[in-house]
Amino acid sequence: GGGGLCLTFATTPSFSSFIHVDGPPVVPTLTTSYAHGTSSTPLLHDTVGGMLQKSTERHPDKEAVVFVQDGVRKTFAQFQQEVDQAAAGLLALGLKKGDRLGMWGPNIYEWILFQFATAKAGIIMVSVNPAYQLQEVEFALRKVGCKAVVCPTQFKTQQYCDMLRKICPEIDSSIPGDIQMLFCSLCITISLKPGMFHFDDVMQAAGSQHMQQLQDLQKKIVFDDPINIQFTSGTTGVPKGATLSHHNIVNNISSDFILQPHTRVCVPVPLYHCFGSVGAGIVMAVHGTTIVFPSAGYDGKANIAAVESERCTFIYGTPTMYVDMVNQPDLKKYDLSSLEGGIMAGSPCPPELVRKVVSVMGVKGITIAYGTTENSPVTFMCSPLDNMERKSETIGYVSDHLEAKIVDPTTEQVLPLGMSGEIMIRGYCVMLEYWNEKEKTDECITKARWYKTGDIGSMDGYSYCKVNGRSKDMIIRGGENIYPAEIEQFLHTHPKVKEAQVVGVKDARMGEEVCACIKLVEGQECTTEEIRDFCKGQVAHFKIPRYVLFVDSFPLTITGKVTFFWLLINLLFFVLVISCKPPLGCI
Repeated sequence: GGGGLCLTFATTPSFSSFIHVDGPPVVPTLTTSYAHGTSSTPLLHDTVGGMLQKSTERHPDKEAVVFVQDGVRKTFAQFQQEVDQAAAGLLALGLKKGDRLGMWGPNIYEWILFQFATAKAGIIMVSVNPAYQLQEVEFALRKVGCKAVVCPTQFKTQQYCDMLRKICPEIDSSIPGDIQMLFCSLCITISLKPGMFHFDDVMQAAGSQHMQQLQDLQKKIVFDDPINIQFTSGTTGVPKGATLSHHNIVNNISSDFILQPHTRVCVPVPLYHCFGSVGAGIVMAVHGTTIVFPSAGYDGKANIAAVESERCTFIYGTPTMYVDMVNQPDLKKYDLSSLEGGIMAGSPCPPELVRKVVSVMGVKGITIAYGTTENSPVTFMCSPLDNMERKSETIGYVSDHLEAKIVDPTTEQVLPLGMSGEIMIRGYCVMLEYWNEKEKTDECITKARWYKTGDIGSMDGYSYCKVNGRSKDMIIRGGENIYPAEIEQFLHTHPKVKEAQVVGVKDARMGEEVCACIKLVEGQECTTEEIRDFCKGQVAHFKIPRYVLFVDSFPLTITGKVTFFWLLINLLFFVLVISCKPPLGCI
């Protein structure tokens, strides 16, 4: 009675777009290629400096960092003290919150010290590729307006200070800190050089007033402030400065790396790369983990030796680094029994290589991670508990607090489960911007804050994802879309194949043809016919390589990725075609 109004709602069939990822998903709840990784663990709301301080309070006497080659060992208490000293020193030399400082060098103690000193001082550290040559480094420093640059005098063939002098000839006749470069007024080097501050000058520059200034500054630094600029590889044009915040990287590590305080991580990957700077330094700060650097530059044997001598329980590496390690001729003489797990990431991970890391190195807890610099970096990751099929054939499941979807690259409509499309990511991990490049930022981040990865993949009902390749790397042969990564993974199952790279080459009739570039296992011989016969009946006929080139090595970036190989191959074919000679080793 009483004239009340009753509303009823018809129920609709239940469907799910979220998947709980506190552990590996066990129920295939997804009904379409959209996943929201839910978790019972909240996001962290702290800065990098705050996280280091908390770990120092928990583990003051525990080793924080070890640089084996240089004999450097620092406990958390020692490291925290030197971070504060360096941060206050930078303020004393005139740098202020929001300034950019370029860090240009290999894996040395000073790199990680300044990573945390800049974070504590509110200065944005710019990670500069240590392999950059004169024009590249000048472009990078100017691009983001670095006020200071820190570098060693030299490393291997890289003459860092000499290159800075060529950019700014007046350095030698200037007082340190008074260089009149358009973009940089402060150079800090690890050894004494005219016109430049020495590392010790920074460590001794601060007085009590600067230490107080540093403490006061902590109240003004917020977790959404930019902390790091990482340059993309620039394969689609000039490098762009992906700008990451405290919030980006602190939560990425907290969410994706299940590491215990007893963990000792062997870190052969370069610090200038997101895998190194976030996976090493930030892991140490967030988890109280010990990080071990075998050598300043990559050295496969040094990695294995460091695992044994330092009793590392975890190891990082790109696929190329793992290929190098499993093929070390004297691998069996090293005791790797301390290794419990590891992460393989940075480029597509061939399934056969994952199996070898387990069988040859004994790393049963190996996991695959996927991400991009623009995503801080990890967005998908396998669990150490996953079976070998998932570890070797997928990039894992969506990370907690993130959304991922597979869309039609043209319409951006979400695709059904199992269909291939572009992988897009949304959540705390998405970078702030490409530094001062709104147009480029808008090209890859939609108005709804979805980041377009440019990678082609497919998703199952558990949110496990397979990557088929880069949309820009796709080979279009006679109208058929071919993803190089798929063929590369198959070729890695051939017992004679050590590494394989697949590229498209121009063809007058088909538009593009498939070319496989193969590095053989040492001591093995193989023919084009043998490779093609191996493919027949196993992959679609249009995916079988038309050309096969056997190579001794691949040109690599410092991160261990094959670089611009497609350009070399296309140039080779151009020369062969205009000379009317058939390619050697090809049909």
